[in-house]
Amino acid sequence: MSFLDSLTSGVDSAVNGVVEPLSTRLSEIVFAEVSLFGVSFPWIVAWLVVAGAVFTIWFRGVQIRRARLALDLVRGKHSRSDAPGEVTHFQALTAAVSGTVGLGNIAGVAVAVTIGGPGATFWMVLCGLLGMATKFVECTLGVKYRECHADGTVSGGPMHYLRKGLAERGMAGLGKVLAVLASVALLFFGLFGGNLFQANQSFAQLRSVTGGDDGLFGSSTGALAFGLVLAGLTGLVLFGGIRSIAKVTSRLVPVMAGIYIAACTVVILVNVQALPSAVGTIVHGAFAAEGVAGGVIGALIIGFQRAAFSNEAGLGSAPIAHSAVKTRHPVTEGLVALLEPFIDTVVVCTMTALTIVIASTPGWNQARATAAETGTAPEGVTITSDAFATVLPWFPYLLAVAVLLFAFSTIITWGYYGLKAWTFLIGRSRTTETLYKLLFIVFVAVGPVLSLSALISMADAVLFLLAVINITGLYLLAPVVKKELNSFLVLIRTGTAHRPAEPSPASDI
Repeated sequence: MSFLDSLTSGVDSAVNGVVEPLSTRLSEIVFAEVSLFGVSFPWIVAWLVVAGAVFTIWFRGVQIRRARLALDLVRGKHSRSDAPGEVTHFQALTAAVSGTVGLGNIAGVAVAVTIGGPGATFWMVLCGLLGMATKFVECTLGVKYRECHADGTVSGGPMHYLRKGLAERGMAGLGKVLAVLASVALLFFGLFGGNLFQANQSFAQLRSVTGGDDGLFGSSTGALAFGLVLAGLTGLVLFGGIRSIAKVTSRLVPVMAGIYIAACTVVILVNVQALPSAVGTIVHGAFAAEGVAGGVIGALIIGFQRAAFSNEAGLGSAPIAHSAVKTRHPVTEGLVALLEPFIDTVVVCTMTALTIVIASTPGWNQARATAAETGTAPEGVTITSDAFATVLPWFPYLLAVAVLLFAFSTIITWGYYGLKAWTFLIGRSRTTETLYKLLFIVFVAVGPVLSLSALISMADAVLFLLAVINITGLYLLAPVVKKELNSFLVLIRTGTAHRPAEPSPASDI
């Protein structure tokens, strides 16, 4: 064992030994399971899904009724270049999508379909549709209560709308407490879940396709070299601010998603005769007593859980990116943001599920049998990779590249999220921002070398604890969003939405 191997092993053991008890306890609370018709599932999933259902009803199916308007806004209709903000609607959308689309869409869907049966896909789509309403609410508030600084930069997110919005409604004390807790949660996950974990997993995938422990990247030295290169690239983008991040993601995300969806389409078209049967299997499985997890309820729970964990609707992270948009009408970005769960869950996750079900590889069937016997989750990325390999034998290598790009886009987006949380807590200045960026880059560099599994598990728990804080605020501030939506629809009907408007005091402080 080399000196670097010994050092990293010692650091991992020391950190995990200190953090693991707290991580285990927090995870037990946040992911505590409740039982429904004999099937156990984390209560936090119900919290997220119920919020989506409530907001869908409260805003009368805004994700369906206003979908065309949302697409118009993404294309630049009703926009003005002189509006306050830093990025376009399209750039804000791709920046936020880059923080959610990733390994969960590739590997997580395979696990869901294996354990919950093909029917889990149906419930995954339904949950994604409900999550669109939650995303609409939180991102409208993100713009409504953002801060536009003298240098033209913008700060937004749950810490701002919880503090300002709840103060407006006579709950200033509660708002301050929730805002600080939200900032701490965002910062913690940004460093460990959105950074260190992504760097670690992207290197693991690269090592796997280059020969494992015996390959080019089989040593800790190779891991550190990869980390340094990744850190350098991250620094180049992160120091450029949201404009730089948006420029990268606005090109990277469409290309990544396009290549992945195109590959799914190829597999589906080659097996097009099996498509009707696959769709029928998914619909039938959603209401039939199939799947490892326990019939209809099992498929529902697994599908909801995968969707809720995938699109991050209600967690409060996406409003930070969406807050930087150029607009004087906060609800415009809320409408754009509701497309995010549609892209992440309804499109990407569904295409993955269809590809796996249609390919019906021996590996998938064996994984289902093993999961049924042992109750353990299979290796999701392998199942997805095998499905593509039935038609595109070389695709596992392209999939490795896709994982690397997905991870990189997630890292730079969460770097920005963490920065906004950091400056909210510490104060906004060039020194504090530079200090954070250097710290973040260091974590990227050591990510491939260190696992810090206890910290990463704790980061997941902290992120979903943020959902409790955030959605509590969303319920209290939903009337504000209703007012913003109604006022903008009046402007649309009168044809004045694109004209200059007096900014509201809360949105352009």
